[in-house]
Amino acid sequence: MGTVREPWKAGAPLSDRFSLVPASYLIFRRGGQVLLQLRRGTGYMDEHWATAAAGHVEAGESALEAALREAKEELGVTVAPDAVVPVTAMHRRQGEFLPVNERVDFFFACTEWEGEPRIMEPGKAAELRWFRLDSLPTPMVPHELSVFELLAGGVPPILTHGFS
Repeated sequence: MGTVREPWKAGAPLSDRFSLVPASYLIFRRGGQVLLQLRRGTGYMDEHWATAAAGHVEAGESALEAALREAKEELGVTVAPDAVVPVTAMHRRQGEFLPVNERVDFFFACTEWEGEPRIMEPGKAAELRWFRLDSLPTPMVPHELSVFELLAGGVPPILTHGFS
C-alpha cells in the first residue's frame, strides 16, 4: 500500500504544498455606478467586461499595494490607501486541479481618487465605461459578476467560486 502524502504538515517540501495565485481588484464606485473595462488582447476572458483595475499581486507586495498599483497602471489615477475599503475575499478554482488554477482574489472599493480614469493599456482594454449596478453589461467575467451582483445589498466577507 502506498504512502499518503500530507503536504500541509511541517517539514513537507515546499513544492508539495498547496499554493494560491493572489490577485487584487479595485472597484471604482460613483453613486450607484461602477467603472468597468472591456477586456481585449489579454488571452483571458477577452470581450468580457471586468473590474476596471485588477491584476496579480507581485512578489513582496501586499494585496492593497497591488490594488493601488493597478489603478495607476491601468487607469492613470492615484488612490490613497485610506480611500480604499475592503469588500470581500474570494477563494476560487478554475479548470483542472493545478496550482495555477487555484486563486485567491481580494476585492476593494473606492469612491475617491486623483485624476480622470482612462485606458492606459490599450493592448488589454478596448473600452472603459460606467454602469449602474442594476444594469450591468454582458458578458462579464463570471467570478467578478458574482461580486458585482451582491454589491448593492452587501457582500459576505468571504466568497467561493468554482467549487462544487
